[in-house]
Amino acid sequence: MHVRKISEKGQITIPKDIRSAIGIKPGDLIAYELRGETVKLRRVKPFESLFHPAISETLEEWNSPEDEEAFNDL
Repeated sequence: MHVRKISEKGQITIPKDIRSAIGIKPGDLIAYELRGETVKLRRVKPFESLFHPAISETLEEWNSPEDEEAFNDL
């Protein structure tokens, strides 16, 4: 287990062996997931971080009861 002190700006340094284990480097994106009092960190792949939000917005137009009925037999 690693223990780090939080800076006045709320920042911490991720230890090198942890960065290496999950394959992160400067400029990479990190996702935080809160689970009770525990925080899970994971590396976000560039494809995931750019593609998912872009396509998610376009799929909302296909999310109605009428669409469900129309596409139910496919």
